[in-house]
Amino acid sequence: MGMQSSVTETMKEFRSFALRANALDLAIGVAVGGAFTAVVQAIVSGFFTPLIAAIFGQASFANLYFTINGSHILYGLFINAIVTLLIVSATLFFFVVKPINTIRRRLGHDAPAPLVAACPACLTPINVESKRCASCTEVLPSGWANL
Repeated sequence: MGMQSSVTETMKEFRSFALRANALDLAIGVAVGGAFTAVVQAIVSGFFTPLIAAIFGQASFANLYFTINGSHILYGLFINAIVTLLIVSATLFFFVVKPINTIRRRLGHDAPAPLVAACPACLTPINVESKRCASCTEVLPSGWANL
């Protein structure tokens, strides 16, 4: 009986975790990110790599390799991965991060951090507008931070 209630509690806890908004958002983000990366990889290998390879006179980066003791080191695949990383990073920055930062700034979510100073009694950093220290409960005189 004790084992069954333990399993039931664990399942309830797992369901609570799995249905939490952050977990669902993360799962959706990972799935969409994987699909987005696959699309970008296809664009890189089908368009950008041949374009870059044409400029440098090489038919395809994927075929670039060198041999050490009979093993082929495919450094062309590494170049493709670097190009993919740069494109994914630039796309996310310009189409997700920049617009979100602009929206946050306009809505006032990026307010500057409050100024802090050390409490004169206990040296705990506190907001300069404080009237009492939260750590030592010292009553602070008006303009205490300018002292």
